[in-house]
Amino acid sequence: MSEKATIYDIAKELNISAATVSRALNNHPKISQATIELVKETATRLNYKQNKLAVALKSGKTYNVGVIVPRINTNFFSSIIRGIEEELYPHQYNVIICQTNEDEKREIDNINTLLNAHVDGILMSISTVSSENEKAIKKVLDKKVPVVFFDRKKNIEGVSTVTINDFNAAYNATNHLIKQGCTKIAYLTGDRALEIYENRFNGYLKALNDNGLELNEDYIIQTKSKVEDGQQAAKQLLKLKEKPDAIFSTSDFAALGAVQEIKAEGIKIPEEVCVVGFGNEAFTKFMELTISTIDQCAMDMGKIAAQVFMEQIKNTSNAVVEKKVVLNPELIIRQSSTRK
Repeated sequence: MSEKATIYDIAKELNISAATVSRALNNHPKISQATIELVKETATRLNYKQNKLAVALKSGKTYNVGVIVPRINTNFFSSIIRGIEEELYPHQYNVIICQTNEDEKREIDNINTLLNAHVDGILMSISTVSSENEKAIKKVLDKKVPVVFFDRKKNIEGVSTVTINDFNAAYNATNHLIKQGCTKIAYLTGDRALEIYENRFNGYLKALNDNGLELNEDYIIQTKSKVEDGQQAAKQLLKLKEKPDAIFSTSDFAALGAVQEIKAEGIKIPEEVCVVGFGNEAFTKFMELTISTIDQCAMDMGKIAAQVFMEQIKNTSNAVVEKKVVLNPELIIRQSSTRK
């Protein structure tokens, strides 16, 4: 057919009503499976294209979901996105991906853009904990659009979360280093205003205390999740009179930078300095010196975040559905921290 086929063309072809065609195309429970299949086969043959805008206006759903991450170019966040897409695709949802680059204004712009695009929900890992981004999130909730936090979260009423046990992850990593004989353990952290980094710091501190080791403030350095930040942090640590014998980084990228700087100084890893990262980025297992790290269950996190979203949109009651899912991370021990 030269012109676009309509539901009336399909109805005429099959000698059924246009209403029946419409219901069949939308998998209405009162239409038999045989009729649904016949209508869809005919629609394909006639090259019928459903008007998605009209469907969205009628159903109140766009079948688009926004996903906001700090960075796309990491194995961790790309695996989460993959998990979300795999879970939502069978439900005919499209995913719109936004990146904040850890910038507050950009994060707020992303939220507003997705809201203006009438997405059915927003799944996000926050970059900041400012009052302004909280206002933007509450604006989404006021529009009755579900929000699900994953990895990085802020406690906002009505928002479900999917995270890992960051405290245990840091505790286990620090404890592992102590068992290798390390007693001067430096800690590279992200912004501790974000709950995940504060929880990781508390896990690190508890492991030190449980093993009778004192906290050395000179060993605590805030870094971004960048290789060059890890290099600078290691350079600063190696200038100390009492140099650390281990570095635990809350980012694999910063850990990689630290490894590069330590090697450049001719210091042996793990014999003189052990290193543990966080995130299980792909490069950590393919390097000549493999890097110990924490696996954050990225695929599972993405899938569960999508499942929580689906539960929320299926909820027909006025009651707020708020779930708190906490996954157990895994310490992966490799060459960079194995002495014994």
